[in-house]
Amino acid sequence: MPQTACSGTMFTTPSGFSPHLACAEPGEEEAPQEGPGPGPGACLSDGPPITSASLDTLIQNLVPTADYYPEAKVRKFGPKILQLLTEWTETFPSDFRDEKMVGHLKDIIHRIAPCDEAYWKTLNQVLQKLSQRLSLMSQGEESIVKVSLNASSDKLVAFKTKPPPIQKDILSICNDPYTLAQQLTHVELEHLSRIGPEEFVQAFVQKDPLDGTQPCFSDQKKKTSNLEAYVRWFNRLCYLVATEICMPAKKKQRAQVIEFFIDVARECFNIGNFNSLMAIISGMNMSPVSRLKKTWSKAKTAKFFILEHQMDPTGNFYNYRTALRGAAHRSQTANSNRERIVIPFFSLLIKDIYFLNEGCANRLPNGHVNFEKFVELARQVGEFMTWKQVECPFEEDRAILHYLHTAPIFSEDGLYLASYESESPENQVEKDRWKALR
Repeated sequence: MPQTACSGTMFTTPSGFSPHLACAEPGEEEAPQEGPGPGPGACLSDGPPITSASLDTLIQNLVPTADYYPEAKVRKFGPKILQLLTEWTETFPSDFRDEKMVGHLKDIIHRIAPCDEAYWKTLNQVLQKLSQRLSLMSQGEESIVKVSLNASSDKLVAFKTKPPPIQKDILSICNDPYTLAQQLTHVELEHLSRIGPEEFVQAFVQKDPLDGTQPCFSDQKKKTSNLEAYVRWFNRLCYLVATEICMPAKKKQRAQVIEFFIDVARECFNIGNFNSLMAIISGMNMSPVSRLKKTWSKAKTAKFFILEHQMDPTGNFYNYRTALRGAAHRSQTANSNRERIVIPFFSLLIKDIYFLNEGCANRLPNGHVNFEKFVELARQVGEFMTWKQVECPFEEDRAILHYLHTAPIFSEDGLYLASYESESPENQVEKDRWKALR
């Protein structure tokens, strides 16, 4: 199977990718698929599921005209419109931030609500829930801005020489690895809860060569703000782990911090929090940390190598994907929120969706919409949407959460300086770098 290089790691087609998906190849031709219904090239009646159709055909089948009506009576298709509006507003509430869209929604409501008294109640509930979701989204964005202003992840600390401790160390805030893993899970689930499916769509939006319209990028950044904030959190946790290890002056203390984070990472694995697990492993594998050979020799690292094996990128992260499937199965049969937790390694999830999106064309060579591709995309995003709805079962510890979000962290240069001060440069390259940094 062909592999694609990405950030130094080889990725194959993401797991769960159906081999029969109609992926357009250069020069490939496909005859139009005839099917029942008023429009050619689509199966929209009581036959098999839709596999492809042109946009014109879809519009022809869905939009009433003077000569064609999808259903004879409003009472018949009214419930279907209700279901569409309900699912649309629940799944993509950001589409209705524009007052014009809200106006269209209310117009549809006023057209169908008089047909049945029960419609009024349902449609009012749709509007109320939409208003609540939009309010929560605004609050979430405000909190992201607040955290960005208060946290030091955007203001990394750099030093000309190794500084005195820049903060209380993590062990003075929390010396129980189980508690810290639970608080990290709080942070992860909070970030996940804010990410809507529209952010995945916006992250990969591009011009369709068969479409005459150009995507609007003016508000794209806002639409992916929660996704971007989650990526920033992962990077912050990596640097926080590295900072905590490089900061202590004594080798014994550094080894103690290493062992502590190994235990935290192991508990994250047990919980199903793979994103924090990977961030911790990544932080411990940063060059300023991994070069501290004398420190590592003092630490008990057997458990760390087991965790590294679980997150090994070999075979397109085969071991991790196996563990993720196990956690997903546990979640499906769980009796408690504790067992329902599945927090995927988010960067890999994004890459999987990206490669699926790039690997198959939106349109088939005959111009039809490639439904099989979008069904598979919906499956992967839908699975994520199920995981993000789990409520965190662990009690919050405000002091720990505050520390995780606001503790100062070293920049990459600061990490190297602290590392060289702890254990002197061993070769000319390190000596030259240390000299340049100082």
